Amino acid sequence: MRGKQRSDVVEQARRLDTVDLRVPADPAYLAVVRTAAAGLGTRLDLTLDEIEDLRIAVDEACSLLLAGRAHPGRTLDAAFEVGLIGSQSLAVTITGPVAELPREASFSWSVLRALAGDVITGADPDGAWIKLSVPTTPGRAER
Repeated sequence: MRGKQRSDVVEQARRLDTVDLRVPADPAYLAVVRTAAAGLGTRLDLTLDEIEDLRIAVDEACSLLLAGRAHPGRTLDAAFEVGLIGSQSLAVTITGPVAELPREASFSWSVLRALAGDVITGADPDGAWIKLSVPTTPGRAER
């Protein structure tokens, strides 16, 4: 049983590349995270609309995790799990300094849920996190 589990992990690692980004927990650095998201979307050959949706979804998630203010000495961490070229998969896990996320009935949540295929949230001692699984349409790049 152990061998099978290990091979599953190895196989998953072969299908994904992970890009980790850590920026100061300050709204002034959100442009860096948005730009990274757009660059990875381009690498996956997403359409221009899909790239813009990804940028907005990542921005909304980051904003929720910062609660609209800087957190000196803390970081905002984004882990982009990028499927290998041809798989068109992308998941983004963003961890921020807030201990608790705002209620999910807000406009920001509505935007986030409309743009991301699947949204999972949680919290741990280091702060709250949001994971976005972004829907993509392979082979329709607008250039």
